Amino acid sequence: MFLVVNKYLLRKRFVGVTLWPFIVMREPKLLSDRYFINHEKIHIRQQAEMFVIPFFIWYVIEYFVRLIQYRDNYVAYLNISFEREAYAREMQLDYLETRTFWSFLAYL
Repeated sequence: MFLVVNKYLLRKRFVGVTLWPFIVMREPKLLSDRYFINHEKIHIRQQAEMFVIPFFIWYVIEYFVRLIQYRDNYVAYLNISFEREAYAREMQLDYLETRTFWSFLAYL
């Protein structure tokens, strides 16, 4: 995993993004935000266990399904199973030590 700070790689509304094996963030202060980093590490694990490309295909398809379901971009994003898992567990700093394979399925 590599941490990258670069505000030019992200659109203004994005604080950070995980593109295995990189976590890209807009602000240097996020380097010390344990919950943000844990959230992104959960995405690293999700991407790795799905061999990266299938993760992004699933992510985009689920986003559009949620967009049809909720008719709101942000609500659709929040209800993607990968995001639901990461937000639900980001404050549990030891979560990745006990997380089982494909745990995001519980958040569908």
